[in-house]
Amino acid sequence: MWCRRISCNGDSGSVPVYLNVYDLTHINGYAYWLGLGVYHSGVQVHGIEFAFGAHEYPSTGIFEGEPKQCDGFKFRESILIGKTDMSEAEVRSLMEELGKDYRGNAYNLITKNCNHFCNHVCIKLTGNPIPNWVNRLARIGWICNCVLPATLNSTKFGQNRAQKKRGEEKQEEEEEKKKKELARRIQTAEISASNSSSSSSSSSSTTTLRRGRSRTRRPRLPASPLIPTSSS
Repeated sequence: MWCRRISCNGDSGSVPVYLNVYDLTHINGYAYWLGLGVYHSGVQVHGIEFAFGAHEYPSTGIFEGEPKQCDGFKFRESILIGKTDMSEAEVRSLMEELGKDYRGNAYNLITKNCNHFCNHVCIKLTGNPIPNWVNRLARIGWICNCVLPATLNSTKFGQNRAQKKRGEEKQEEEEEKKKKELARRIQTAEISASNSSSSSSSSSSTTTLRRGRSRTRRPRLPASPLIPTSSS
């Protein structure tokens, strides 16, 4: 097919670099043959797929996953872009560097989407861009930006795994705090109940002791022999 042909200038490397393309809408079944459509894409290298998604934080929006298995999207095809000599460590270092520019809250459907990211990465790795048809609709949208729905520009594609992990860890910390607070309250209630029981027992013992003392009569002293008693 004509839209799949790309010039491979980056064949001097040893590690293949693929562009994995996903459908975002069912109309791609028709638009694809016209060189159009709405697509998500990720770059596969060293057995890892790197992609760019949106979130509301000013941290990296680059996430990684299993090739051809991006959650929420229907895989369409994998395209060989070229080859690279970068090691896995060097690729990860590149992703960390790009993460400063491709932040989650900087995602823009028209000017900085997942396909822009993949094109940038492919050029860095192989010297070759991605096929034009993958991101053609975004370029058309740039001309007709006022026609697109306002909500479309803020649509979130994918989720940053690191951010998700931090969110899960934060949730676990909050749950742990709640458990500790509940345990503290239970312990406080038990101590209070114990003190109350001890106080009640002590008060009862004191009352019984006092009552016992009040019932004890003092013995009468015997009559003194020096005091005459009347007798007749």
